[in-house]
Amino acid sequence: MSLVPELPVFVSRLGLKVGALAGGIAGLGAGMLPGGTAGPAVLLGASVAGAVYAAVHFWLHRRLRHLQSILRQIRTHEFDVETPPGRPHGDELSTLLWEVYRTGQSLETEIQELRAMESYRREFIGNVSHELKTPIFSVQGFAETLLDGALNDESVNRTFLEKILHHANRLDNLARDLSTITKIETDELDMSSEAFEVAELFDAAIESVEIRAEEKGISPQQDLAPDLPRVYGDFDRLRRVLVNLVDNAIKYNEEGGTVRLEADARGDEVELRVVDDGIGISSDHLPRLTERFYRVDKSRSRNQGGTGLGLAIVKHILGAHDRELHVESTPGEGSTFRFTLPTSPHPTLEPAHTSP
Repeated sequence: MSLVPELPVFVSRLGLKVGALAGGIAGLGAGMLPGGTAGPAVLLGASVAGAVYAAVHFWLHRRLRHLQSILRQIRTHEFDVETPPGRPHGDELSTLLWEVYRTGQSLETEIQELRAMESYRREFIGNVSHELKTPIFSVQGFAETLLDGALNDESVNRTFLEKILHHANRLDNLARDLSTITKIETDELDMSSEAFEVAELFDAAIESVEIRAEEKGISPQQDLAPDLPRVYGDFDRLRRVLVNLVDNAIKYNEEGGTVRLEADARGDEVELRVVDDGIGISSDHLPRLTERFYRVDKSRSRNQGGTGLGLAIVKHILGAHDRELHVESTPGEGSTFRFTLPTSPHPTLEPAHTSP
């Protein structure tokens, strides 16, 4: 319950006080004039009091009520004033109303952002906990089984140790990906700019995923337009971007599927694309693809060994280059992930340092 009484709708206490004061002064002054009588003086005082009350009620009371309403909504975090309060420069009170109104809008925006961040924080902690539980429980289970006697059973001990190593590697990958995202978001991950050939970037990315590609019977192809200019950016970080994209294209494809890395010039930029004919992604999932731990197919993603952070890292690295990731996909037909790189030095990245 509010300790501050609400201003009445029809009766203005301030108007009564100011009107009574003005009427009293007017009546007293009229009575003190030569030949003044009580009757006309009282009538004049009442008229002045009424006129002043009406003026205060019209110019002050309604706007003070409006101001009190805005402040109450700000205090209770329920700011829903959509209509601006009149002209911002009519008089001092109008200016004050506008300032309070704008303050309410700013605070409401900040409160909504804080609520969204808190919701995101809770979801993030829940996701991290969930991602940690499975490998930790698996490592514990296999280790306990080995200690209970399976360590001496040559038919299973090596298999169990391999499974423990697999889940340990999964935890290591998760820790590394989380560290990478944190460093990018806090500007602790140094980004440099250098000129390089797109073909070099494609070769480096394909080399990093060749084992997984061989397991799926996929041979990534390259299709580069002739006479491509050199592009600028952080080669190692952009290699990570392509590795993540190509790895996903292989992971969510059928045995013997097709994965192509394409590039062609677009004005003063070069567009790079990773195209596959895999399982595809439905349109309702596309807006959330780059969220941390968001998975289109949770069970399949975990079976493939992903951390759920690959596309989030892609988004952050491209964002540090002032670039965006664009995705087009059709379920059952495949997906295209594309982004551009500049053909001139990036202004926000430091030049790469070369050894003397």
